[in-house]
Amino acid sequence: MYAITGITGKVGGELAKNLLAQGAPVRAVVRDANKGEAWARLGCELALAEMEDAAALTKAFTGATAAFILPPSDFDPEPGYPEARRVIDSVVSALKAAAPERVLCLSTIGADATRDNLLSQRTMMEDALKALGMPLTILHPGWFIENALWDLPSARDAGVIYSFLQPVDKPFPMVATRDVGRVAGELIQESHRGTRIVELEGPRRVSPNDLAAAFGRALGKPVRVEIVPRESWEALFRSQGMKNPQPRISMLDGFNEGWIEFRDRGAASIKGRIDVDAVVAGLV
Repeated sequence: MYAITGITGKVGGELAKNLLAQGAPVRAVVRDANKGEAWARLGCELALAEMEDAAALTKAFTGATAAFILPPSDFDPEPGYPEARRVIDSVVSALKAAAPERVLCLSTIGADATRDNLLSQRTMMEDALKALGMPLTILHPGWFIENALWDLPSARDAGVIYSFLQPVDKPFPMVATRDVGRVAGELIQESHRGTRIVELEGPRRVSPNDLAAAFGRALGKPVRVEIVPRESWEALFRSQGMKNPQPRISMLDGFNEGWIEFRDRGAASIKGRIDVDAVVAGLV
């Protein structure tokens, strides 16, 4: 039995679909029973649990061969990341009690960065899971290409995308969520000892210019990039309702300055199959 958190999202859903296609038993861990109905119809066992509810998570993980941990994303965390700490404490408690044979955690590129930033929440989760001493796989995917969905309205309506990633010709490690789910489906079935970290990016790196070109091909019109000036970020994010934008700003700095990067610049990373054109065409 494979207990999958985050199954209603892109990565967790793709992981579950891959397992089901192979005839593997899947337990869908969901917060809302209504959202689990579609998975039940596909043959999944359902377990209701909030990520902050250790007792419910323990029940969801009990009897599982492996548990997939997908921590919820918080793009505007309080200082010190108390929300992430609550989830971490709950997940650790549940895993200790349920004792699945192995754990797969979806983390991120940059979780090994030494400077505090938005992705430090994943660093905290990794450290806590490593301390459990059970077989653990940590998956570090690159920047999700699907984040470009935010660029679709301006690309379609004005022929421009506004980029926080810069310079515009710098290729960044990106990956399609379908590749992440597929690789996760392979990793979660592999028996191993200790902790292993697996890095994953797409078949080639993607610059903001590449994203604009992909939108142009998908929309059949020219699309260009405009840089969002670094000095405008804090005021912009606060105008959008963020209360603590500094972790997000630091994360973007990390990508742009290169201190958020794979080991050996991705030479040993797994390369996905789905390129930027396929993802953007699907978004359009």
